[in-house]
Parts: sequence; structure tokens; C-alpha cells
Amino acid sequence: MERDIKSLIAQMTLEEKASLCSGLDNWHTKPIERLGIPSIRMSDGPHGLRKEVPNQQTSVPSTCFPTAVTTASSWDRELIKQMGQAIAQECQAEEVDIILGPAINIKRSPLCGRNFEYFSEDPYLSSQLATAYIQAVQSMGVGTSLKHYAANNQEYRRFTIDETIDERTLREIYLSNFEGAVKEGKPWTVMCSYNRVNGILASENKYLLTEILKEEWGFEGFVVSDWGAVDERVDALEAGLDLEMPSSYGIGDQKIIEAVKIGKLDEKELDQTVERLLKIIFKAVDNRNRGTTYDKQAHHKLARKIAGESMVLLKNQDNILPLKKEGTIAIIGAFAKKPRYQGGGSSHVNPTKLDNALEEIEKLVQGKAKIIYEEGYNLDNDEMNQELIDKAKETAKKSNVAIIFAGLPDRYESEGYDRKHMKMPENHNKLIEEVSKVQPNTIVVLSNGAPVEIPWIDKVKGLLESYLGGQAGGGAVADILFGEVNPSGKLAETFPKKLSHNPSYLNFPGEGNKVEYREGVFVGYRYYDKKEIEPLFPFGYGLSYTTFEYTDIIVDKKEITDKETIEVKVKVKNTGKVKGKEIVQLYIRDVESKVNRPEKELKGFEKIELAPGEEKTVTFKLDKRSFAYYNTEIRDWYVESGEFEILVGKSSKEIELKETVKVNSTVTIKKKYDRNSTIGDLMEDPEASQVLKELLEKINEIGGIFQEDEHRDQELIISMMRYLPLRGLINFGRGYFTDDMLEQLLEKLNKEER
Repeated sequence: MERDIKSLIAQMTLEEKASLCSGLDNWHTKPIERLGIPSIRMSDGPHGLRKEVPNQQTSVPSTCFPTAVTTASSWDRELIKQMGQAIAQECQAEEVDIILGPAINIKRSPLCGRNFEYFSEDPYLSSQLATAYIQAVQSMGVGTSLKHYAANNQEYRRFTIDETIDERTLREIYLSNFEGAVKEGKPWTVMCSYNRVNGILASENKYLLTEILKEEWGFEGFVVSDWGAVDERVDALEAGLDLEMPSSYGIGDQKIIEAVKIGKLDEKELDQTVERLLKIIFKAVDNRNRGTTYDKQAHHKLARKIAGESMVLLKNQDNILPLKKEGTIAIIGAFAKKPRYQGGGSSHVNPTKLDNALEEIEKLVQGKAKIIYEEGYNLDNDEMNQELIDKAKETAKKSNVAIIFAGLPDRYESEGYDRKHMKMPENHNKLIEEVSKVQPNTIVVLSNGAPVEIPWIDKVKGLLESYLGGQAGGGAVADILFGEVNPSGKLAETFPKKLSHNPSYLNFPGEGNKVEYREGVFVGYRYYDKKEIEPLFPFGYGLSYTTFEYTDIIVDKKEITDKETIEVKVKVKNTGKVKGKEIVQLYIRDVESKVNRPEKELKGFEKIELAPGEEKTVTFKLDKRSFAYYNTEIRDWYVESGEFEILVGKSSKEIELKETVKVNSTVTIKKKYDRNSTIGDLMEDPEASQVLKELLEKINEIGGIFQEDEHRDQELIISMMRYLPLRGLINFGRGYFTDDMLEQLLEKLNKEER
């Protein structure tokens, strides 16, 4: 329905305009009934709807899908879309207009308490999955809120922490994930984060909210604050923050009114904010589909499918998995009965039903195998209970195989605080150590929202990372263990052997109210590659019950400019005996660069399904951004002319195919020379180098430079002078080189056209 929003704003009083800029309560925007402006409702996400029940400490029952750490491991855009559509359907059924998600902050440290809610350590993967989620939800008439913009990478002092991040790192790592999702996904709203970025609160950061988000990226929705993120309401509005949430009970509105009245705030700026708000409010109303219902069982089934496609098989010694439905199977660990299936905090969903792995395994084996359960550890505390361990050992000893369910209890990770270490509870580790001594066929199923240290890795034959699998995760685990589903998840983050290997280790979570991102662009696998540190499990890693062979990499062009694209094709064949899915990953390496770049960066991925013996061709398209880094001199993405390797493989460490292409830049970065530019700087620039050569020849004609070195080779002299600033020609020029000559030289070097 078309509305004349500008005309509507013209009819509004100053007080009415200001009123739209903050919430009615915790979840609603304010209505203006006399002008027919309705209220819309937001609710927490992102892996299921959390719609609070008024005056109760609960939310309406909704499907609890696997958390983002889990779904990211699917690397499956289509699967994410199916989840997004199902969540949107539930939003329509519960009359929710905007769901607060997806959350795509980068996993700078494995200790961040909210990592379970974020996709990846890699901005490209995060951006691609977020775009799929946004497009799917919004295709069903429900808005999304891309969060938390920007660089919300820790919970420690999250409301006030000041992050020092250099511009290149900010652009390449902490903003490019948002950039792709904003440009391609077009979310209705973007949620600002709590933290400061380079001294300025995200809620008051005009550079982030207006100059980059709205002007550079073309974001047309409204910016909403994270709940309670606003400090000075007028400063935030001027910076580009449109909606303050939750309600400020008139306090923020009054500040806006007073600022306009005294001339501190231009009312036109307020009008622009109101226009952005009204566009989305009316879009939400026009897309409402009241009376929507959904099939809870179908959504539960979908949640199981998604979990099964996302879990990662990390170890499968002697092909112990999949298990046969026979013999005696010991199921050990309280998580088997009381699953850890989601994270804590604002994304906590009240599930419509909840599977546990023990019951699902029993259903699956249908009495063909004997299942014996042992608790193994106390779920409520970390105390060692030797009696429970001894009982588990006895049961494991008389079984054919032992499956231990372990990981991180709820209290170990949540929104609001970070972990202090990467260790699992000692009673979980001890249980695994002891059981594996008496049962060689031991398999561990992990439930956790972030990487953990695994000291017993060499003592077990199987390891399945189930992460936080949602309400149907127990069934998905059973499906994988017994081969009903062939695991196809791959890690969207690196598992280091120990915490001190992590790139942020010395600078996380900071000192006092400051944290410095000193690792720069070397986050996650970028760091482990560059430092040649062997991780426990690399980024992109995951096993299958079948095998895949990569052949025939073909590029359609061997040389391009940065304005052209390259098409890359590879063949992948299932060489095993069962149907399976493979995630084909493409990385780019700049062979030689003048700036410090990662060894390789993810720039493409596809998930394909192959029957035994089947072969498919996978196609990737690469453009300028695939090869570019962010150049702070020109404040833009820049491709340095030269050779680039296209690397295709099964993980960041398992590169199967390689091809080299040449990319030529169409952008010339004009260098500005001054008195402190070095001779070496000139030597690296072909035109400047020629000017330098002519100058030195002229000086030599007059009387030479460095008289005692006249017998030496001129090239050797220049090489020795590489780091000499141009002003040094005066110091060492024996009077033959003057200030006037230096000024003439600089003028010649800096002419627009040389």
C-alpha cells in the first residue's frame, strides 16, 4: 500500500516525531493513532523465536533450531534459508514483525561467551550465511535485524569496552561480514553494538552508522540500538541511530525535543530519522499475515535435518562409525539424557519439544542392540564423583562400544560473560580418560558452543562435534552415529591445541576499559597459517563416511584486470560406497605483496551431494574483491597487480588443486613524496626511479657524491643509500646538492603527470 510518508511527517508535531525514536516498552515501537501509524513488534532470535509472555519469566513455545555455531558448520546456504523461512512462519503466527538476528560478529577469541550465537571466524563465510538467512526470513514478510554492528567480539565490559582497531583490520575482518549482508541481504534493520570502536560508542559512531553503513553501503532501513546501548540520545541520533530500545520512558524523547527547540539538532535530521522508521513500520504492517499457523512436528523434523547436516565428525579411527545396530552399547554421560542444546541469554528459546540422544538411540536400534545408560558425572557441579565413574567403567568394559556425551554445561558459556579458559569440566575429562582405558572402542559426542581443549584425543576412536544442536539435536546425533545420516559438517572456526596459540591471546579481553586488536587481520586460520602453528582441527575440516576426489581445475582466463571476473571450475567425485555431501572450499593467495597479507583467504564455497561414483563440476566466480585488500591510502579496496594462486580443497589445510592467474590493477596509487621519503621509496616507483637516476648522473657530472666511493659501482652505492631520506642528499652531498635542488626534485616527483 503506497503512502505519502513525507506528507505524514509534515502533519506530525515535534513531540510525535520524537516519540517514534524510542520504544513503547521492551519490544514495541510507539503508535501515533491520530495519523494511523501503528506499533510493530520485535522479538529475540536468531535460531528460534523468543517472544516473551507478559509478566512471566518465560517465552511462548517455539522451535529451537541449532545455534549459529552449529548451522555455520553446514556451510549450506539453502539449509539456512529453510530455517529462516520456518522461523519467519513462526513469527507470523505469533504476530512478530521483526526478529533480532542474525548475529554475525567475528570469533576473535574462542573465549567469547556469545560465540555460540555467531557464525564464524571468517567474514566471507559469515556474510554468505547471514545473507541467506536475511533473504529467507524477509521473503516471508518478516524483518531481520543484522547484529551487533560492529566488532562485538567479547562480553567482558561489553557496554563500555573501547576497542582499538586499525582501519584495514576493521574493514577486512570486522566490517566486511556486515557489508556483504547489508548489500546483498538488504536487512530491514541493523542493530548497533554496545562497545566503543576507536574511542566512540557504536551507538554514537557517525563514521560507522552513517558514513559507511548508510552512505557507502546504501543501507535503507533503520538502525536500532542494542537494548540499553544508548548513552546520549541526541548524539546517537545525529550519528545515525534511529530507534532507541527498549523504552526510555520519555527521557530520550525529551532530549530530542529540547535539542530541536534550542537549535542544537536540525529538525530536518529528525525528519529523516522518522522517515526511515516509517518506511519499515509500514513495510512490516503491509507484510503481516495474521492467522498464520505452522506445523510444529514438521519444524521439529526440519530442526533435526539441519542439526544432522551441521554436526562435524572430527575423528573416525578404524572407521568405528557408523555403528551397527547389534551387541551391547554403553551410553555414558548425563548430557545423553539431559541435553545441552542451546546457549544462554537473549537467544534462549522455549522449545516446542525436546529430544534426548538416549531415547532417540533406543528408538533407532529397535531392540536389535542392548543399550545400557550410565550417568558418568554430576551435571550440576564439577565435583569428581568416583562412584559414577567406576559404574561407567564397569558398564563400558562389558559393552562392545562406549559412547560418552560430554562438553560444556550451561554455566560455562552464556551471553554476559566470557570463558576464562578452554577446558571442559574436569569430571567430564576424567570420565573419558578412565572409560577409554577399559574400552578401546570409545566414541565421544561433544556438546559445546565454542572450541575446547581435548587432552584425550589420542585415547578415543571417534569424536563427533554436535555443538548446540537445538531441540532435535538428540535425534540428529543418533542418525549420524548409526549411519542414517552421513555427516557433512565442517568447522567454521579453528580448534587450537591450546588457548595460548590463539592470535588474540595476549590482548583479550583487554586491560581496564581498553582492548587492542594487535593481531590485525590475522584472525583465526589466517594467523595459524601465517605463524605455521598446527591447530588441533583446522578451519573448514570435517570427515565423512565416504571419500571425495578433486580433479581438473580450469580457469576461463589466465590474466584479467580488476574490473573483470574469472570463472573457476573443478570436478569432484564420490569415490566411496555411500551417498554423501562435500563442502568444496576456494581460497585465494597473493603470491607477492607489498603489504602483509594472509597466506590464503576463503573466497568461495559450495556444498554438493554425490551418489557413489557420481561426479559433478563445481563453478566459482571471482571478482575484484576476491583478490583485493583494503588500502588505507586510497580508502578503498585495491588489487595489487601480480600473480594470485587459486587454491581449492577440502579444508584450509587440505588443498587439492591449484591454479595461478595474473590480475592487473586499473587503479594507480599516486605516491606523494616529501623530504623524508627514502631513496628506496623512489627506486620502487619506475617513474620516480628514472628521475632519481637522472639526478644522480647530473650530480656526478658536477663533482660526484661520496667522493671516497667514486671507484665503487654506482648500483652498489644506491643500494647502500636505500634507506637514506632525500634530505640526506644535502647532508652527504658535499655541497653539490642544495635545498633548492631538493625542492625542484620534489616538485618534479609530485607533478600530477610525470
